[in-house]
Amino acid sequence: MEVNWTLTRKRDALHVRAAMIRAMRKFFMDRDYLEVETPSRIPGIAPECHIDAIPSDGWYLHTSPELCMKRLLAAGYPRIFQITRCFRRGERGLLHIPEFTLLEWYESDIDYRRMMEECEELIVHVARSLGHEGAIDYRGEKIDIRSPWERVSVRDAFRRYSSVSVEKALESNRFDEIMVEEIEPRFKEIQRPVFLYDYPVTLGALARVKKTDPEVAERFELYMGGLELVNAFSELTNAAEQRARFEEEQRNRHKSGKTPYPMPEKFLSELSNMPESSGIALGVDRLAMIFTNSESIDDVVAFTPEDL
Repeated sequence: MEVNWTLTRKRDALHVRAAMIRAMRKFFMDRDYLEVETPSRIPGIAPECHIDAIPSDGWYLHTSPELCMKRLLAAGYPRIFQITRCFRRGERGLLHIPEFTLLEWYESDIDYRRMMEECEELIVHVARSLGHEGAIDYRGEKIDIRSPWERVSVRDAFRRYSSVSVEKALESNRFDEIMVEEIEPRFKEIQRPVFLYDYPVTLGALARVKKTDPEVAERFELYMGGLELVNAFSELTNAAEQRARFEEEQRNRHKSGKTPYPMPEKFLSELSNMPESSGIALGVDRLAMIFTNSESIDDVVAFTPEDL
């Protein structure tokens, strides 16, 4: 029988990926986090205009374990993490695959700034466990991972690197376009991980509004080597406000010609019990790309859809 050389060539990358995941688990277990498992198939997801779920016999494959994990927070679990497969329809490219792996973790009684610190501590821990001290080589460049990492607000990033203001970008529906074409390439030049924080409220559907600036949400993303790795925020715990935001997203989906999703009623009914907390999602596949110096997500997953 002929050997599958595509799988054979991935051996080293898959070993690095496995070691990376072991290091992640150790990091959280050493900090008294509970590892949890939540269902992949759920009746309703958080409606977001730019994310499409895959239907599954009248329900949906989850795009993130977020809603179920927040229900656990609301039930009194203060520190939880999960490494899980997630699914999004229509996502395919060098950095995207319709079935991918997320690490999500949540902690009570902290805000997004403390979550930035913990995210940094996690990735430094994983890097050291893989033999990286001080810097990581990625696609011909060195990423300096020594603390502290760079922190840039969205407003400042547009002021420094964009041809238009963040307000103009939102008005013209060009925010994502300008991020990809003008701002993200400049982050690569910094040669350090960059936390981009304080997103416009309209781009933080599940995030808490910043008390000192009601125009922004306490949300951040992390970029390393030009890759977006992380999305995180201080959690919104006001059920009425969350419902209103979901309804607005449903209207946006309808305007875009997309099917609205059933409201996640059980999540909304339990949200008021959730303590002040922060949550974060980290793309495991993309982090594996960095630690294996890979150009494509295909290089760090055993099977792509085209292989099946």
